[in-house]
Amino acid sequence: MLPLTPEQRPTTPSWQLPASLQPDPALDDLGLPEALLAVLKRRGYTSRTSVQALLEPPTAPDPAAHFPDLAIAVERLRRACRQGERLAICGDYDADGMTSTALLVGVLGHLGAQPTAAIPSRLDDGYGLNPGMVERLAGEGIALLVTVDNGIAAQEALERAQELGVEVIVTDHHTLPGQLPPLLALLHPATTPEGSPYRGLAGVGLAYVLARALAQKQRSNRALAMALDLFCIGTIADMAPLQGVNRRWLLDGLPQLKTSPLLGLQALQQLAGLDDAPLDAGTVGFQIAPRINAVGRLGDPHLVVELLTTEDPQRALELAHACEQLNRQRRELCDAIEAEARALVDADGQQRSPFLLLAQGHWHHGVIGIVAARLVEHFGLPVALLAAEGDGRLRASVRAPQGFAVDAALQACGDLLERHGGHPAAGGFTVRAEQVAALHERLNQRAQAWLQSDASLRAVRPEALVPLSALDRGFWQQLQRLEPFGIGHPTPLFWSSRCTVVEQRQLRGGHLQLKLQQGDSTLRAIAWRWNGSWTLPKQLDVAFHLRLNRWQGEERLQLEIVDLRASGSDSLVLRRRDRNYWVSRQDDQLVIRNGEGEELRARCGQGQLEVEHPQGDHPYVQALFADAATALGLAA
Repeated sequence: MLPLTPEQRPTTPSWQLPASLQPDPALDDLGLPEALLAVLKRRGYTSRTSVQALLEPPTAPDPAAHFPDLAIAVERLRRACRQGERLAICGDYDADGMTSTALLVGVLGHLGAQPTAAIPSRLDDGYGLNPGMVERLAGEGIALLVTVDNGIAAQEALERAQELGVEVIVTDHHTLPGQLPPLLALLHPATTPEGSPYRGLAGVGLAYVLARALAQKQRSNRALAMALDLFCIGTIADMAPLQGVNRRWLLDGLPQLKTSPLLGLQALQQLAGLDDAPLDAGTVGFQIAPRINAVGRLGDPHLVVELLTTEDPQRALELAHACEQLNRQRRELCDAIEAEARALVDADGQQRSPFLLLAQGHWHHGVIGIVAARLVEHFGLPVALLAAEGDGRLRASVRAPQGFAVDAALQACGDLLERHGGHPAAGGFTVRAEQVAALHERLNQRAQAWLQSDASLRAVRPEALVPLSALDRGFWQQLQRLEPFGIGHPTPLFWSSRCTVVEQRQLRGGHLQLKLQQGDSTLRAIAWRWNGSWTLPKQLDVAFHLRLNRWQGEERLQLEIVDLRASGSDSLVLRRRDRNYWVSRQDDQLVIRNGEGEELRARCGQGQLEVEHPQGDHPYVQALFADAATALGLAA
C-alpha cells in the first residue's frame, strides 16, 4: 500500500473566478438579467441568434436524412403491425432501458403488433442481450427482436439470432465496435452526420425516433400519446446532453408531463407527494427517476414496463407502491453500505490508500455504484466497491473525481481483469479474488501519480456574481427560461460576496443550514451532506445554485451551497500576461498598482468604472479594471 502523505491529500477546492465580460447592447432586449447573460456568454452564447436558439430551439429535422437504416426498420415494423406479429423489445434494467422498452411496447401495441418486453436480470444475467435470451424467445416463436439501450456489443447473441433466423433491429447509443454484429437495421447516434442534432440521443431518444417515424407512416398520432412523456423521463434519468433535439423535445414534453395520460406516472407522482409541484427536469431527475431506477437495481424491471403501460388505475397504484417500497429499500441499503465503507476507510487511519478499493461479499451489486459516488464526494479520491459474484469472482463499480480517468485506469489494468468497461467518470469490472491485491497496488500507483499532478486540484468555478438583493421571483422566472438544465447545459453556478452568517444549524443527515444576510437582504441556504468545517467565519463568499423550496404549501427561494470561503479583504493580487498587479478598493475608488509602483485609479459609479488616466480607454487597461472588479466581487 502507498499511503497518502498530508501534502498529497485532496485540498480545499480553489475558486477560479471567470474573466470579465464587455456589455453587449444587442442582447439587452432579451429581458434576461445581467448575471444570466454573463452565464450564457461565458458558455459560448455570444450572439443574439445563439441565445434565441437556446431559448427556442428549432424543430427536429427529418430523421430519415440522419439515420441511414431508419426506413428499413420502419418498414419491417409496419409489416409486424399489419400482421399482428409477436415480437420482443429487448431492453436494459436502468431507467433509460426500461422507459425505452415501455415506449415501444406501448406504441407497437397500439399499432396492432403484439410486443413483449424482454429485459435481463441485473443479478442473474448481467447487462444486455445474451444468447440464452435469444434462444428462449426463438423457442416461443418470436422472429423479430428490437433492442433498446443495448445490443451493439452483443456479438454472440446476434450471431445466434442469425443462426436461428431471427431478425434484429438494434437501437443503441453505446460505443460502436470495430466490426458490427449481424443485424437487420441499426439506429445509433454515431451513424448520423457530423453535427447532427440527433447525436446526443440516449436509448429512449432512439426509441422515440423509431416510434414517431412508424406512427407517422401508420397515420396514427394517438399511438404517440404517451411516447413523449417517456422520452422526457428516460432522457433526464440517463443524463443525456440537453442539446439538439433532446432540448427541443424536452421543452415540448415537460410542460405536459404533469397531466400525462400514463396512469403509472400519475401514481408515482401521488406517492412521491408531488401533487402540487410542477414536473420540471429537476423533479424528474431527483424524484421520479430514482423510484424507477430502484426497481432495476433491486427488483424485476418488467414491473416498471407494466407500470408505464398499464391502463388499469388500481394496478398502476399497486405497481407504484412496489416501486416506492424498493426505493425505500434502496435508500436503506445505500446508507448501510456507506456507513460500513466509511468505517473501513477510517480504520486505515493515516495509511489510507490514494485509491479506495473496498470489498465485502454481502454488498448488493445494484447499489454499490451509488455508494461509490458518495464516497468520492466525501473523500475526493477514486473509489471501487466490490461485491461477491460467486465462483471466486467479485464485481465492482468504480467512480472518480474529475481529472482521474476511470476508463483509462481500467484499461491499464486489463490483464488483471476478466471484463471491464466505462467512461472517464465511472466504470465497472469483474475480477478474480486472487487478483485483487495486485489490482489495488496498480490502481494505487495510478492514483498517486494523479494526486501529484495538477489534474487532481479541485476547483469551484462560479459563472456569475449575483447580490442577494437580486435573487427574487422575477430573477427566478427568468432563470426558468434557460431550463431544462442537465449535461451540456448545467444549472448555473452563481456566487455572492461578503455574506454575513446570521444563523447556523446542523441538520440530521450531516446537512448545514444557514441564514445569510447581505445589506438589507436575507436568504436561507442549505449545504447537503456538508464536508467542510462547521466553524464558519462571520463573513463568507458563497458559491451556489438557486432553488425554489416547496414545503407545506409554501414556496421560497433558497441557496443550495456548493462551496463557502472566507470573504477576503478589499485587496488582492491579480496576474495578467505574466505580470502581477496589486488591486485594492479605497472608498469609492479601485486602485491597481504594478511592480514598478505605478498606479491606475478608477472611480466606482453606478455599475460602471471611470478610469482616471489619459489611456483609460485603452482595451488592455479596460480589461484589467474589469478583471479586478470581477475578482473583488464588484461585477458579474
